[in-house]
Amino acid sequence: MLTGRTKHILHCILLFTVIAVFEIFTGGVRLGNSRLEEFDPWDRYGYVGTFVLYLLRLLTFLPLPQVLFNFAGLTLYSAFPDKVTLKGSPLLAPFLCIRIVTRGDYPELVRVNVARNMTCCTEAGLENFLIEVVTDKAIGLTPHRRVREVVVPPSYRPKSGALFKARALQYCLEDGVNILADTDWIVHLDEETLLTENSVRGIINFVLDGKHHFGQGLITYANEDVVNWVTTLADSFRVADDMGKLRLQFSMFHKPLFSWKGSYVVTQVGAERQVSFDNGLDGSVAEDCYFAMRAYTEGYSFNFVEGEMWEKSPFSLCDFVQQRKRWLQGILLVVHSKAIPFRYKLLLGISCYSWVTMPFSTSNVVLAALCPIPCPPLMDFVCAFIGAVNIYMYVFGVVKSFSLYRFGMLRFLLCICGALCTIPFNILIENVAVIWGLFGHKHRFYVVNKENKPTIEKYIAINSC
Repeated sequence: MLTGRTKHILHCILLFTVIAVFEIFTGGVRLGNSRLEEFDPWDRYGYVGTFVLYLLRLLTFLPLPQVLFNFAGLTLYSAFPDKVTLKGSPLLAPFLCIRIVTRGDYPELVRVNVARNMTCCTEAGLENFLIEVVTDKAIGLTPHRRVREVVVPPSYRPKSGALFKARALQYCLEDGVNILADTDWIVHLDEETLLTENSVRGIINFVLDGKHHFGQGLITYANEDVVNWVTTLADSFRVADDMGKLRLQFSMFHKPLFSWKGSYVVTQVGAERQVSFDNGLDGSVAEDCYFAMRAYTEGYSFNFVEGEMWEKSPFSLCDFVQQRKRWLQGILLVVHSKAIPFRYKLLLGISCYSWVTMPFSTSNVVLAALCPIPCPPLMDFVCAFIGAVNIYMYVFGVVKSFSLYRFGMLRFLLCICGALCTIPFNILIENVAVIWGLFGHKHRFYVVNKENKPTIEKYIAINSC
């Protein structure tokens, strides 16, 4: 069995190979005497046409900052770390509140995942913890000394008018509701998120270290039963993004330069209450992003948490589009918020507008063939580099998510090919989400259905025996 170090070396070799091959075949690097046809684009396409073609080509450079972060993160840090080892006794760890926020539409999912996460915590040796479910609708959890159900009253209104998940999160922080000390810690999960023993150990190490106020780790999407192969393979990019960009920004800079996700979030209670989720309408659609940016402006420190958690990709293409649309709309509201200084959201803004302009930058795939334009060699090299790294992200995401020993070599290779085949689909979906997001209502919060009934029934059947 290969060690983590060997796997990382092989992964780096594959990454550099993909980049080299892509550079050569796309003309980013010209070998021998190969020369492109020389012509004056101003004569061929006219001034307006040439200006538009070069502008569209330049839009492809907007993803460069996050591509560089992904490249550095995937190479500088071990992409296949060994099993997380505890650096201290769980008995000495501060009190942990595992907080699950839900609308209450899928009570059976919440009940099962509370039970599974409880088992995971105890098997990992965690003693000082509480699982808290915050819901708009009563779920009726079985009473337990380590489980607390908090129902948000319909009459509750935060001072700034925050809505949706931000409203529920802020309710938990209010005096009279909050039962945690400022030195305690909160682990924020979505209703479908499952802990692993590795992630529990990583969280214990993080809070025992105590040097940083906020942390986040890796989430994978191909565990247990895969409901929708297309969306799961498309989400392999997000896995690579966690191990690349997210890990680098937290491990090296300790700042949310590109923001973070809304699940697998570890926060110190005092810091969370100080930053707060009461951030008005603009902080309600992508409350996680707004919270991270506010914490960044206030000087709080972040770090990467070792160990992975499990989630499911959307079960339908409609949910997949809706999910991306909400993310885009929420991040746009954060980028345009006057409450966050420009210098703190510069990289987030560049990343967001690389997404917003995707319909235009995608047109280069066709225009480069129909209307070629002469570009400096460096420009061609960088364009090919961006494309190669983004393609490799799908390959790495599959390798990280799917076990070779579980699937076998043939199915494993088919998963990699499948992920590459989903790239055109993913680009199409992202373009639809951009157009819909820009022209649709921006203050809505779509909740994706993650209740996989066969998995829930299987778990209940096993535990009832």
